[in-house]
Amino acid sequence: MTSESLAREAFLEALVYDDPVQLYERAPCGFLSTTPDGVIVKCNGTFRTWIGLEAGDIVGKLSFVDLLTPGGRIYHETHYAPSLKMHDSVREIALDLVRSDGRRLPVLVNATLDRDIDGRPRVIRIAVFDATERRRYERELLRAKEAAESSEERAHSLARTLQQTLIPPTPPTIPLLDVAAAYRPAGDGVEVGGDFYDVFPAGHEDWVVVIGDVCGKGVDAAVVTALVRHTVRALAVGHDEPSRILEGLNEVLLQHETDRFCTVALMRLRRDSDGWYAVLGTGGHPSPLLVRGDAAPEPCGGGGPLIGIFDHPSFAETTLRLLPGDLLLLYTDGVPEGRRDSDLYGDERLLATISRHRGSAADLVGGLVADVLDFQRQDPRDDIAVLAIGVPHA
Repeated sequence: MTSESLAREAFLEALVYDDPVQLYERAPCGFLSTTPDGVIVKCNGTFRTWIGLEAGDIVGKLSFVDLLTPGGRIYHETHYAPSLKMHDSVREIALDLVRSDGRRLPVLVNATLDRDIDGRPRVIRIAVFDATERRRYERELLRAKEAAESSEERAHSLARTLQQTLIPPTPPTIPLLDVAAAYRPAGDGVEVGGDFYDVFPAGHEDWVVVIGDVCGKGVDAAVVTALVRHTVRALAVGHDEPSRILEGLNEVLLQHETDRFCTVALMRLRRDSDGWYAVLGTGGHPSPLLVRGDAAPEPCGGGGPLIGIFDHPSFAETTLRLLPGDLLLLYTDGVPEGRRDSDLYGDERLLATISRHRGSAADLVGGLVADVLDFQRQDPRDDIAVLAIGVPHA
């Protein structure tokens, strides 16, 4: 049986027999009394056992500060003693006592300063609690925290790397078309999101434009985002119609082990003897907006359900001829659902911003993203992706 167990057993026995001397001597914590300047005048058996000294070696010969480590002595003089004199008590002060064999004993200290009727300091009473297990737990907790922070930093680094692979740095140059795009991650951008866009050729004067949003954030969402982008590219080789590509993408997501779904707006751009025309399809995504002349922006793009939810979805298509000066705007829900306190950016602000920035694709994309960020005080809660395709005037 350990000395601590013996002390506790003796303390409980003293409780039964109501022996005040044993209650003091065998208490499961150390008790000591000192003069106002710190000289120990009394200490119980528990305290003597902990530090490995007899009463004759302590009482009247040592001050409480003599039993502290060098760092503890500094803290005693700069914090412990001044606080005790000012408030007449201190609680849960973490210190290390130095045992007679040189080993350290982590303790928590409570102390009170008693004064005489004239207010002069008379005696300091100190209770000392063994904090060995608590200190060990704190060290383990600190190691776990450091390991978690290191793991989090690695995850953030991976997320940043993934993010760079998901968003093309600049849209490609397409002869006889005006193309601009922008992406702004939510918050500080350290957590990868699910918004993406892509523009790639499918043949001579035949281009595929896609924008989408995978639900959720983090590495899992990034994996699905990469899967969606590569699947669209693969399906575009064998299918001309956006509806067939969306059907194929839906089947791939249903067969994948993930339970994440996505929204997609997909457009096939082709040039014939009369100019450019577009075939558009959407799956749960905001409809692209056709900006033509001075008319109000017009939603277009067919319609369809979320991708990766239903077994046999149906996706409609819209075909339209693009005239010189026309712009097609594609965006993710981070635009209309941008928040400032309880207010949404909303469709009305979106349409008003488009009206102020009619012109080139770059003007429209830049003006819209800047306005959405200003609305949210430069701190968007969701990712923002915007893509514009325009037909320049001859």
